[in-house]
Amino acid sequence: MSAAGSIRLDKLLWFLRFARSRSLAQAIVAAGHIRLDGRRVTRPSCAVHVGQTLVLPVGERIEVVRLLALPVRRGPAAEARACYRSLDAAPPAAANPAISGDGKAVHPNPAPDPIE
Repeated sequence: MSAAGSIRLDKLLWFLRFARSRSLAQAIVAAGHIRLDGRRVTRPSCAVHVGQTLVLPVGERIEVVRLLALPVRRGPAAEARACYRSLDAAPPAAANPAISGDGKAVHPNPAPDPIE
């Protein structure tokens, strides 16, 4: 792929709102916390292309994303989310609550009714 169809990794993380600043994105990459197509990347200037897979820390979880398009700016969050697709297989925690709407605990396997 040509250089025209790529973007620096630190700039990508900042544009996609995975880092609050570009210098923080550079520090995250330099610390070795990012994987690009399965290999650890430690150079913030590493070129990233459409179709590549990123593994990166987001808060207390690990996010796996596929790059769908190159962002042209650091725009609104909705614009940033349109540039990638999350590949996480696990459903969000909110989809399977531990407490129901009435405040009672939800059990995944309820106890069978006693035989009388």
